[in-house]
Amino acid sequence: MSSSTSEKAASAKRTLLLLALVCVIPVVASYLAFYVWRPANTTNYGDLLPVTSLSAVTLKEADGRPFELSQLRGKWVLAMIDSGACNDRCREKLTYMRQLRLTQGKDMDRIERVWLILDSVRPVSGFIPQFEGTRELFAAQSDVVAKFPAATTPIDHIYIIDPLGNLFMRFPRDPDTKGMVKDLTRLLRVSRVG
Repeated sequence: MSSSTSEKAASAKRTLLLLALVCVIPVVASYLAFYVWRPANTTNYGDLLPVTSLSAVTLKEADGRPFELSQLRGKWVLAMIDSGACNDRCREKLTYMRQLRLTQGKDMDRIERVWLILDSVRPVSGFIPQFEGTRELFAAQSDVVAKFPAATTPIDHIYIIDPLGNLFMRFPRDPDTKGMVKDLTRLLRVSRVG
């Protein structure tokens, strides 16, 4: 075998090895990035929850009529759970939900607010006008509250239900309003049709 033939064979082997490395390196890097170097931060402020369908839930409105949560299909829903007596913390959550909806400007019509009332106490009518538009639904006779996961109690949180009727996110007690606004804005932006 001549030296030029062996040089050509060695060059072909180096080219083949280089080509194999070029193909294998991105695959190895992607596995390392996914399984070893996971990002420490997430982009969402709220806690992501196991997706739970609430579309088949039927509750009672303040006037006693049945209300199915599936009627809110197509809307993003901010939901909170509390007593009808509504203490200061309850009013604070109602205010957060109202303000969070208002910050969305032209998209605020895509958002509904729901107050799931844990007991049979009717809310005091004096403060209701400032939270006009919030649906008051009585959940005392329903097992729906058990579907809302919480570290201690569901009363601590404001939840988000997607337009398909799935509960999937909650905000912590004493939330950072900027984080809440950022999450909701992102959800409305990526779900915009057209």
